[in-house]
Amino acid sequence: MTAALIGFAAGVLVLQVLPVLPAAAWIWAAPAAIVAMLRLRRLVLPLAMVLGWCWALGFAHLRLADRLDPELEGVEVEAVGVIAGLPAAGERSLRFAFDIESSSRELPSRVLVSWFRTAFAQDQSAVLLEVPHPGERWRFTLRLKRPRGHFNPHGFDYEAWLLERGIGATGYVRAGGKATPPLRMGWRNSFRDRIEQAREAVRDRFRRVLGETPAAGILAALAVGDQRAISNEEWRLFSATGVTHLMSISGLHVTMVSGLLAWLVGSLWRRAPRLVLALPARKAGALAAIAGALGYALLAGFAVPAQRTFWMVAVVALALWSGRIASPARTLALALAVVLLADPWAGLSAGFWLSFGAVALIFLVGVAVHRDEPLLLQWVRIQWAITVGLAPAALFLFSQVSLVGPLANAVAIPVVSVVVTPLALAAAVLPWEALLWLAAWLVQWLLQLLEWCASLPAALWQQPSPPWWCLVAAAAGTLWLVAPCGVPWRATGLALMAPAFAWPVATPAPGDAWVTTLDAGQGLAVLVRTANRALLYDAGPAFGTESDSGERIILPHLRAIGVRRLDALVVTHNDIDHSGGAASVLQALEVDRLLSSLPGASPLLPLAPAERCAAGQAWEWDGVRFEMLHPAMGAQERRTNNLSCVLKVAARSGAMLLTGDIEREAEAALLARDPGALRADVLLVPHHGSRTSSSAAFIAAVSARVAVVPAGYRNRFGHPALAVAERYAAAGVAMRRTDLEGAVTVRFVEKGLEIESERRRRGRYWHEAPR
Repeated sequence: MTAALIGFAAGVLVLQVLPVLPAAAWIWAAPAAIVAMLRLRRLVLPLAMVLGWCWALGFAHLRLADRLDPELEGVEVEAVGVIAGLPAAGERSLRFAFDIESSSRELPSRVLVSWFRTAFAQDQSAVLLEVPHPGERWRFTLRLKRPRGHFNPHGFDYEAWLLERGIGATGYVRAGGKATPPLRMGWRNSFRDRIEQAREAVRDRFRRVLGETPAAGILAALAVGDQRAISNEEWRLFSATGVTHLMSISGLHVTMVSGLLAWLVGSLWRRAPRLVLALPARKAGALAAIAGALGYALLAGFAVPAQRTFWMVAVVALALWSGRIASPARTLALALAVVLLADPWAGLSAGFWLSFGAVALIFLVGVAVHRDEPLLLQWVRIQWAITVGLAPAALFLFSQVSLVGPLANAVAIPVVSVVVTPLALAAAVLPWEALLWLAAWLVQWLLQLLEWCASLPAALWQQPSPPWWCLVAAAAGTLWLVAPCGVPWRATGLALMAPAFAWPVATPAPGDAWVTTLDAGQGLAVLVRTANRALLYDAGPAFGTESDSGERIILPHLRAIGVRRLDALVVTHNDIDHSGGAASVLQALEVDRLLSSLPGASPLLPLAPAERCAAGQAWEWDGVRFEMLHPAMGAQERRTNNLSCVLKVAARSGAMLLTGDIEREAEAALLARDPGALRADVLLVPHHGSRTSSSAAFIAAVSARVAVVPAGYRNRFGHPALAVAERYAAAGVAMRRTDLEGAVTVRFVEKGLEIESERRRRGRYWHEAPR
């Protein structure tokens, strides 16, 4: 049975790495596999793998069929539906899942919608009156697009996240003009809606009592799973100290609650002889564990992570009920298969691997635990195994490991799981504000402890993300290292783990340059690397006061490729789509030199040694020449776009011209100053391909073979303009677009020019294929 379960899980996971989804006709292989499994027991593993593959294939076809028709992208559609889940309040909008009931055109069954504040009221008091609530039925005019996200090396796969949650389109509410005004039309009042309304009531009560404090957000996350209530600042602290898993409804919390309920019911059950005769206390405790896990998961909104945890707890509880699954390996394999049966895309989540890895390590260490061993020593053994065992996975997934994690978790796990979480749950159902204040006081104390831990020297280990084979070797080394006593040469496991923790940084050869134009949406961020140096050209847009591309896109990319400091940061001009992420980068990394055309009062200038970029500046790193071509010294422009710093990067095998947001006036100035200096093999298209840039004379002077366009998918400016694209095509210049291909990397190497796009390199079947 174990082999069949593992085979099924493997088949489901194999499908998720395919770049193209096979035809639906292959699903008919499933019945044949089932019949063959019954007759050919020796081939149960590969046949179960076929069955799992077919199962995932069927779900994938159903999910992809429920996506927005490409012809409806950008089209205004009137729809009636129900608010599903808690709306997430941002500084400028509300975002919520919307279940479509009827519409003027065929739409997916669920969409993710943003309702911008300016769309539903002019004054804040009116805004608050119009906030939608879970379970409410509304009529909206929507403008939608197919699932799409930023696509960068080592970046978060937003499209996979949407796929797993059954969201077939994203968009926003249209109001004003010819659009039909939003209209509240009553309630749906399903069981799920009532759960969501209860969650909203708990969240709002926590905020009302505690105010907009970090403790209020953390307690709401622990009680009702609203992780969006936690600020980015707190998330950074949790990541640095390795306690991120505790600050949401995690497997640990669900297990603790269900285990506590099982112990309580079992203890009371044994005191009633008639009940014991009717049903053994062990089985009563198992049912209580399932009920507790289900109740807590429902309180968390029954989101995907909570569902995974519930299925795991349910499988273990049923194993205890039946008494037939004595092997921990078989129990874990059954839980793995059940989770993937319910959610074939669960394996795309880091939490899936970390959760099952932690449980497997606990089972492995539990084999060696003696019943008469002190509980404290058992706790230390398990904590050691989890810390060491999950470190390679954390390094592979996040390119960092918290070295103070064991210390922080030694305090945080018992405080959060045993004290704070039960207090938060009690406060959610009991009208005693004292419970909330006590929980908030403990959270504040814990935050102070975590800040102290994060301030310790070398609190965080960061390095390039190792390749997959290093992870496999490290996993084998981990199993060897934490194996029970009696297994010989356990310390040798460290040798297998070593490559993952000593993986060298991949860098260009001397004289070569690697230039990556990141997919930052409607903004610009370009990383230039030489053998020993790194330069960031612009830092992408800000997404709000608490989020920007520096934090969400640039820093994770730099961490994953091993760049810990920047030799230079060029902020071309003061537009928010170019400078919005610079503050996060400057605060997180050491930057030797800040070149910009920013105004003197810019808050960015004091954050690094700053100087104004000007034509004539030049330097050489590792055999690669950098030359600033624009603006002229002391130049003044009415439009800040024409003050953009234009930088030429010349390696031994070619050159790339980085142009910022210059328009025709600046292009004319460059042509008049030194047209020969503009010649390059690759051109970063000026101003995202705006019709105000890329004059025919400028394109001819550069004479590039390839043009890279940094633009957002279906951006409101229509970049790149059709006329501009036609001019490049007429000049014989191949165009590469970040909105269609994701991040574009240009490598100037000894043998010539190499170009790759992220969507082509690691696209999966749910990603839109590059055109």
